[in-house]
Amino acid sequence: MNPICALSTPAGAGAIAMIRVSGGGTFGIVKKIFRPKALNGKEIEPRYACFGEITDAQQRVVDEVMVTFYRAPHSYTGEDMAEISCHGSMYIVQKIMELLLENGCGFAEAGAFTQRAFLNGKMDLTQAEAVMDVINSHSDASHRLAVEQMRGGFSKEIETLRDALLNFSSLIELELDFSEEDVEFADRTQLMALLHRILSRIQELKSSFTLGNVLKNGIPIVIVGKPNVGKSTLLNVLLNEERAIVSHIPGTTRDTIEEAINIDGMTFRFIDTAGLRHSNDTIESMGIERTYHAIDKAMAVIYLFDITTTTAPEVQEMLDDFRTHIEDPDKKFIVVANKTDEISETPNHFDILVDLDTIFISAKRKENIGLLTDSLSKHFKGKMQEVGAVTSNLRHFEALSKTQEALETVQAGLTNQLPTDLVAADLRQALYHLGSITGQVTSQEILENIFGRFCIGK
Repeated sequence: MNPICALSTPAGAGAIAMIRVSGGGTFGIVKKIFRPKALNGKEIEPRYACFGEITDAQQRVVDEVMVTFYRAPHSYTGEDMAEISCHGSMYIVQKIMELLLENGCGFAEAGAFTQRAFLNGKMDLTQAEAVMDVINSHSDASHRLAVEQMRGGFSKEIETLRDALLNFSSLIELELDFSEEDVEFADRTQLMALLHRILSRIQELKSSFTLGNVLKNGIPIVIVGKPNVGKSTLLNVLLNEERAIVSHIPGTTRDTIEEAINIDGMTFRFIDTAGLRHSNDTIESMGIERTYHAIDKAMAVIYLFDITTTTAPEVQEMLDDFRTHIEDPDKKFIVVANKTDEISETPNHFDILVDLDTIFISAKRKENIGLLTDSLSKHFKGKMQEVGAVTSNLRHFEALSKTQEALETVQAGLTNQLPTDLVAADLRQALYHLGSITGQVTSQEILENIFGRFCIGK
């Protein structure tokens, strides 16, 4: 491939900038503008940083730099590659880039280096996508998820499914070659059992997408309750800033307010909502409607109530009401009793609240907030351990869905004893969609869509 170059560190003045060059003729181009020091005529040794100067056509020094050569295939892209570390002056970076372009380099487009790594077999498509997820990771959980995928954890899962399916598909195709002799190489009973196992695993991977997606983008947690129970105060305490307006006037919060914070390595998106009550105010009623919508979309619900005014039956009634409006029966509910600073003795219904695993806090005094955050952290870390391999990419989810559809068609074809050629065609479709996840089957359109979202220089 033709040599390309790009700045791989963020644009702007800094202490150090790094320019990356890759492709055929890379070493020759860099040597035209790089004058090493203290080598005494020896060749630059690959994977060792070499100190020297970048000079222009008139042999004027542009900058003192460190250059590292990587010989194919032992490089990120699988090609001959060089990295030039220079001072972070925008003038110096621009000047070195101009010299590289003048000497035969092309300018790298977004994701060009990682795309070459994929095309040269250094990584599969899921690993290439994970590179950008690593760059964009904003928490320990999203980072670990991306690193696991970049190391091939998700790829191995897909490869295992595809290999098992490919073995049976080969036997089905063999039957087509001997169709005139009416022989059966693939045991239909075994194939049905295999389809059942693969479909079960695909469904598990699809189900994990909800968790994988929120681990990447933040876990939505909605704070609900009646007006004036301290929802906005709790949000402000969690954020450690005055984000929501706090007032003794019921109905102050009329729309959802959303902010993200990091707790124990995971990003949580806390959503403060309008107080739940009957209201004739049009704006407030719209806010309450959005509250129920937020409850439906959230991964967990914090139900906050005023312990000085709310009875245990009222708490239970509200929880039952929530569950009748929510499709997901496993949605996490955390019952939180607020304003413990305003009670002088233990409430009569204390035992009932304890049975509901109630967390007792004073948002005003910032008391026991850690119990709430610990509860959220433990719940979602447990979820991560239960799931194992996690689907976190929408493209992968869609490909798994299409694979599932094709395999269900194969099942129906076997059940209805359809001709072998029709069963084989559906098996090919399933293999195609599985292969598209890792890039064994792909198109230029898919590649452009994936790598077009990368930053330049990666």
